[in-house]
Amino acid sequence: MGILDDVHTYCVQHGLHYSLSSGTLIGAVRHKGYIPWDDDIDIYMLRQDYEKFLENYHDEKGTYRVLNPKKEQHYYYTFAKVVDQRTKMVEKETAGYEIGVYIDVFPVDYVTDDVRERERIFKYKRLLYKIRRCKISVTNPLRSRLAYWCYRLLPVSVAVLNRWIERLIVSSKPTNTLCHMTEAGPSVRGCFPAQDMASYVDLPFESHVYKAMAGYDDHLRRTYGDYMTLPPEDQRVTHQFEAYWL
Repeated sequence: MGILDDVHTYCVQHGLHYSLSSGTLIGAVRHKGYIPWDDDIDIYMLRQDYEKFLENYHDEKGTYRVLNPKKEQHYYYTFAKVVDQRTKMVEKETAGYEIGVYIDVFPVDYVTDDVRERERIFKYKRLLYKIRRCKISVTNPLRSRLAYWCYRLLPVSVAVLNRWIERLIVSSKPTNTLCHMTEAGPSVRGCFPAQDMASYVDLPFESHVYKAMAGYDDHLRRTYGDYMTLPPEDQRVTHQFEAYWL
């Protein structure tokens, strides 16, 4: 929350917009704070604000740092994170790549209004991200060992894959539809009307107040269905990590 406080202050001071997202947004609406079994924070930024944030964000005290996927060497993720440099987080899925405790910063992009074309793009997107993950991960992230080695040995560099992915997901032409298009993004049904994110409102979260897209209810229902109903206990999962003060 210390990281989110600093990001919120920076965005307000510099005229950038963000919205609580994913489980953090559900938590704000349903619990006025964290979902009881949740353990991270996610925010959305429209692509234009996201790129400006990555280029210019800084913490004068040097406590927090933004990790830009385009600039970090051997970066595992396809979206940005802001980390607390006083900490260390160890995650099983990123063995050998350790960063500080973080919040996730996801870009939101315009996508085609044509549903069939959107499904084609999502299919291609999943394939490119699958190949990228195999090339970066030291453990097999797929069910098939053969597919893992085929993708891993494919004579295409991660840098080239990143350029292909960016050309596929980044659209400079506004449409009526938005979607989070990174590897961690939702399915096609997670796309939502651009109008939902045309303005922002304040929402309480753990006795603080942060920003959320004005159409948060429409967005959450499209993505999660009846998000106000608690899921079964066996679906209340947390992330697997260890975190330390340095």
